Amino acid sequence: MPLTRRTFAAASLAGLAPFQLLAQTPVFPTKVIRIVPFGTGGGPIDIIARVYGEKLTQRWGQAIVVDAKPGASGILAADFVAKSAPDGHTVLFTLPLTHVNNAILQPKLPYDPVKDFQPLSMLATGGPMLVARANAPYSNVKEFVEYARKQPKGLTYGTWGTGSTAHLFGDLLKRQNNINLIHAAYKAEAAAHSDLFGEVLDFAWANPSTARVQSQAGKMKVLAVAGTGRVSTLPGVPTFKEQGFTGFDVDSWIGVYAPAKTPQPVVDAWTAALREITAMPDVAARLTSFGFEPLGNTPAQFMERYRADYPRMAELIKAAGVTAE
Repeated sequence: MPLTRRTFAAASLAGLAPFQLLAQTPVFPTKVIRIVPFGTGGGPIDIIARVYGEKLTQRWGQAIVVDAKPGASGILAADFVAKSAPDGHTVLFTLPLTHVNNAILQPKLPYDPVKDFQPLSMLATGGPMLVARANAPYSNVKEFVEYARKQPKGLTYGTWGTGSTAHLFGDLLKRQNNINLIHAAYKAEAAAHSDLFGEVLDFAWANPSTARVQSQAGKMKVLAVAGTGRVSTLPGVPTFKEQGFTGFDVDSWIGVYAPAKTPQPVVDAWTAALREITAMPDVAARLTSFGFEPLGNTPAQFMERYRADYPRMAELIKAAGVTAE
């Protein structure tokens, strides 16, 4: 067909259309990015969020604001992000509490943990450790259970809160082995450990980073780690499963969420950035220093882990008789 003026014009417009579309689509990010970490400013998640924020600024050339919103078991932080504009400029750095425990325990959450969020990446996984004073007359879980059976008044243990994974695993250990373990909830693990060293408590739970420091100082003995695998900073500590105890292989994790309906290209940009940053040696080292094992998975893998863990946590919470405070 001869190329007339009309067909030439039509061809030219058709050729320009994709470029015009690209020109009309803003390149992400276009403004300051707000990272909302679960927990208090200066806490582990806040510090990790700042580490990622520095790397994201280097990558994208945009300022990053880390805006911690503590209180209400993470509900304030999660709700803020859920109701933010779904443009990728506001994201949540969080632990399972906001999307698993709260969803099970709280009858009227202001957000839906699935419908109101777009998972981006599960950065890292980890689990609490069963610990005792360095002079405790047991060195593994089997010896601990045998010792506990000989204590008619029971043994007291401390965690960082009712309904925490440490509390739930303590209750599971109690029920599985028919031993009397009495839970004491503290606002922070440091307070529980102070009472452990002061012999107010018989044993406790600890995050891997704390367990490593205290065991190296000769103050604490680490009996086992909960979760699916050993911790690289304490490779000699076996898991509960390795010691013959089932049901403890549920990981805690650090995850990043955006609001639901965030455009797919923005989701892809975030996921690629988070996975590449997680793989950086200095970032991986920072994660392991807090007792987490670097992961950096995809949104689909994140959701798969979430859906697998949710019913198991729900069962633990129900069995422990935990209710919303």
